Amino acid sequence: MPIRVLLYEDNVALRDSLRILFSGLDQFDLVGAFGDCRNVEDEVLRLDPDVILMDIDMPIRNGIEGAYLAKQINPSVEVLILTVFDDNEKVFQAVCAGASGYLLKKTPPVKILEAIEDIYNGGAPMTASIARKVLELFPRQPALKTELDKLTPREQDVLRSLAAGNSYKMVAEDLGISIETVRTHIKRIYEKLHVHSVAEAIAKAYLK
Repeated sequence: MPIRVLLYEDNVALRDSLRILFSGLDQFDLVGAFGDCRNVEDEVLRLDPDVILMDIDMPIRNGIEGAYLAKQINPSVEVLILTVFDDNEKVFQAVCAGASGYLLKKTPPVKILEAIEDIYNGGAPMTASIARKVLELFPRQPALKTELDKLTPREQDVLRSLAAGNSYKMVAEDLGISIETVRTHIKRIYEKLHVHSVAEAIAKAYLK
């Protein structure tokens, strides 16, 4: 089945170009494309997306608020931020709002498509510059050591690699294990930390 994508982007040219990009690909189904997220609650319920591609700077209601509301309506939906902002405050707000990935608009279209597939499969795609900023948000030592103590050393390695913005494939290559093994570790991390996303796991283990 194709990945159901819901797009929020106020730049008409970019929105139209992304719509055209998705229209030629069988593995994606663009279920909606809107210039703002004033009706995000209704649209998430009605259109039932797997992944939301969300701009931040939009009129009426910004994308961070939109991401938060979307996750309240459907906790299983994955939110991928696509924006021009790369400052720490915006990144932090997006992660806290429930976003699992964060890309800059200068990201090539093929990389955006790869990121959507990655986030759909449980990854946390981020551009390299954003990944560095995410790591800067975390203290050198875990704030909640007892949470990390619940994880095996290998599970901690997987979580650290994901926090660096690596995809499942990159984590597998980095640690010399298979993608299926990565998925197994992630499932166990979710169970042990009582979370439902990579962003939640990182926040619970590392954020103050």
